Amino acid sequence: MNAQTKFTHSKEMNADKHHASKMLEVYVTAVTPPHQPVPGGLWAVFALACAVLSLAFGLTLPAEGQGPAQMATAWQHGAGALGLALMAKAVGLALLPARRWRSLALGATALLAALCWLQLPPALGEADGAAGFWLPVLSLAALAVLSVQRGALLEGRRGDALVAAALFGLWLLVFWQVLTLGLGVPRVLLPSPSFIATALWEHAATLGKDFVQTVGKAVVVGWLLGCGLGFAVAIAIDRAPFLQRGLLPLASLTSTVPLVGVAPIAVMWFGFDWPSKAAVVVLMTFFPMLVSTLAGLQAADKLQRELMHTYAASYMQTLRDLRLPSAFPFVVGAMKVNATLALIGAIVAEFFGSPTSGLGFRISTEASRMNMPLVWGAIAVAAVTGSVAYALLVRLERRVAFWHPSVRSAT
Repeated sequence: MNAQTKFTHSKEMNADKHHASKMLEVYVTAVTPPHQPVPGGLWAVFALACAVLSLAFGLTLPAEGQGPAQMATAWQHGAGALGLALMAKAVGLALLPARRWRSLALGATALLAALCWLQLPPALGEADGAAGFWLPVLSLAALAVLSVQRGALLEGRRGDALVAAALFGLWLLVFWQVLTLGLGVPRVLLPSPSFIATALWEHAATLGKDFVQTVGKAVVVGWLLGCGLGFAVAIAIDRAPFLQRGLLPLASLTSTVPLVGVAPIAVMWFGFDWPSKAAVVVLMTFFPMLVSTLAGLQAADKLQRELMHTYAASYMQTLRDLRLPSAFPFVVGAMKVNATLALIGAIVAEFFGSPTSGLGFRISTEASRMNMPLVWGAIAVAAVTGSVAYALLVRLERRVAFWHPSVRSAT
């Protein structure tokens, strides 16, 4: 083997080694995940810093003649010590890489820490809070942001979409309670959730009668009549297009009539009981159903309609087999909108004349008496009712119209 051959062979071996090292580097890079900082790490550090800094301050403001050194810290209070320990545990979970169980444990631990903090005298409105109380509140705020962020990232299991919403709602109640009592907000301006819950418990029977009067009678009857009339008129306009020139402008007028103007007239026509409120609900829900149904009937594909025409299908057959199924998501959308409109309309109508029951009557009467916890309790009943009705209609839409592209994309 001459020198030229040896040089060429050595060069080829070096090239093979270089190529092998490159391939190994690419493989290691591919299988080794890059080092990334834990998301939300700054929030966790901020929460820990506030909790540790609070140990240097008193829990409440010093009384007259009492020095700052004599004030007890949160660590010397049973619930405060447990709350700070749980905050530290939550921070530790937040600083670790995100896993499903860690995200759930972070939310639960932070909420338990908040529950302990709500037992302290400043959170009960028994004393004025000092820096030793408010700094951990900032820690809880940071942990709230972290828990909601981690909850929003959960996916893959049924109910994961509700975790972030549930955490957000619970944290909203926590800070509502802390801020209203800790800052001494008057009940007339904004009562705390604990006062509202007490009012709901003590007046459950009264609010139950109000619920039946407003929702069970006026809202349900008015909603069914309004949606039914809107749907029937939409079918009539679609069947006889000349009606569109006469009925549609008149129907649009119903959506522009002010509620505060028509409610007293309905009371004079139908009396003080629930039929006058149902009439107002019919007026509010008629036009959205009419417009949505007309739009849904026009949503059927043109080629599909031409195919039905080639099969010599009658109008009713085309309506039943093609156009109504295509319009169903539009109809349900109007039903969802009308569910909240009906509740609002019935409650507002009760302000202008009502028997001695009804959610609107209760809100108006108790507000004049400055009994704001009961007013907020009635508002909470109405809000929960509207949310439940909306959720049930969404579930109905997914069950019945699961085949429609708009429903499939939402799920």
